[in-house]
Amino acid sequence: MSVSTVEKDPAELTCTPGPAAGVEVITPREVPLGGPRAMTVRRTLPSRARSLIGAWCFVDHYGPDPVAGPGGSGGMVVPPHPHTGLQTVSWLFTGEIEHRDSAGHHAMVRPGEVNLMSAGRGISHSEVSTAAATTLHGAQLWVALPDHARDGAPGFTHHAPEPVERPGLEARVFLGSLLGVTSPVPTATPLLGAELLIQPGASVSLDVDPSFEHGVLVDTGALAVAGTPAAAHDLVYLPPGADHLDLQAGPDPVRVLLLGGPPFGESIVMWWNFVGRTHEEVVAHRAAWQAQVEGGPDGSTYVDGRFGVPTGDQRAPIPAPPMPHVRLRERR
Repeated sequence: MSVSTVEKDPAELTCTPGPAAGVEVITPREVPLGGPRAMTVRRTLPSRARSLIGAWCFVDHYGPDPVAGPGGSGGMVVPPHPHTGLQTVSWLFTGEIEHRDSAGHHAMVRPGEVNLMSAGRGISHSEVSTAAATTLHGAQLWVALPDHARDGAPGFTHHAPEPVERPGLEARVFLGSLLGVTSPVPTATPLLGAELLIQPGASVSLDVDPSFEHGVLVDTGALAVAGTPAAAHDLVYLPPGADHLDLQAGPDPVRVLLLGGPPFGESIVMWWNFVGRTHEEVVAHRAAWQAQVEGGPDGSTYVDGRFGVPTGDQRAPIPAPPMPHVRLRERR
């Protein structure tokens, strides 16, 4: 069957090249974090097309969101909640967030400074924006822990990387190595995490590890990633094989997060705040958390247990949602 257009004045279409071989452009979906004035985040990982980039398994991108006023979000208020089998990586562009966890850590998340929390066998934490945060803008990232590390002790690391300047580029390397700089933050698998600020119209070529797959999360501006056009909020995936990454900025300043790592090589089961290996394992994690939330036999609420209680936070914890009525599927 053939179809012809019958429009009198059809719109003009400009054909542009599609992604290069193996390159994927993942567009975000909006996800509310809950509550009547909830923040809405743009989630690109996991997606239907892809579950992991290296060990990176979760990418939420938010803001800039005003906190106060009639149109304000009210800020970030995430009461105590659990994690297992992963590391959280918090990176802010604007704002300030207070972190408390059950391993005894109390720290601030500030722009240009990375906070990495390792859940290991189990941790609970809370995240609340401070009064100093009039605008929130940043990314919340997760890293899946490999089998040999996922049942280890929980931990926390803070690092403020120094900026590295190159023609047309300023970078902050918060995980791994890039541009001759290596972050001191320990990771269980090889990883790369960096913020890149690219001047308008600049062409940048970065030497990268050819064994890594990479993701370029575009915060502001538009650019070509390895020749593939990308707009603000897109996540561009690049497969292993290349020893350099070419970035061409458009007419406006560009800010991106560059993520990378070798293919993870393990299947994971991810649901709510847990990363496990089987459906049954995640069910057990949920039951352990609910036992804490629902309290002890004496009627007390929010007892200590596998996930602990965040230091100095008396907020009621977030109960786990009901398990779905189907088995959780593996992500590879």
